[in-house]
Amino acid sequence: MNEATSRRTRLAAVLAILIGGALGIIGSTQTWLEASIDDGSQVPVAVPGADALAVLAPLSLAALALALALTIVGRVLRYVFAVIAVGLGAGLGWGSFRIASQRPVDAVAGPVTDATGLSGEQGIAGIVSSVTATPWPSVTVAASVLILLGGGIALATAHRWTAAGRKYRTDRAAGPRDSIDSWDDLSRGEDPTS
Repeated sequence: MNEATSRRTRLAAVLAILIGGALGIIGSTQTWLEASIDDGSQVPVAVPGADALAVLAPLSLAALALALALTIVGRVLRYVFAVIAVGLGAGLGWGSFRIASQRPVDAVAGPVTDATGLSGEQGIAGIVSSVTATPWPSVTVAASVLILLGGGIALATAHRWTAAGRKYRTDRAAGPRDSIDSWDDLSRGEDPTS
């Protein structure tokens, strides 16, 4: 694999995880479910993604951070982060798929309790007549597939990625140093006399 292909696979993995995490964050603020309540009210209770799936925002933020970290870490951490990305994608996908397909009453419990004052699984199940899903749980399932895909690409190709850029290296080139090198050291906050 040449250097250009290596860069493209790294970019593909990072972008897939980054886009998946961003979609998850956006989805956490959107309405995922609408619960119709048998209390005489005609207005359904809107349930945002963060209430329907409590781990949505934290897992999505973790995916964003992981994608950015993948751009600078060494070989061993690439594999560790790739495995974590696969785990994040699987967890996010399972939770989102469960809500998209089953529309469980426990996913609407918090907002229904806020709207009615009733709590407890049986009390909420008794008052909720129907739960309808918006497209956002399905969008988040697709986002989790992107995170899984990015993690899979990173896991399969991380050994071929080129090393991080020169500015992240700690080794110094041997050889004579001039006054410009000393000024560069000072601008980085380093002591040029050491």
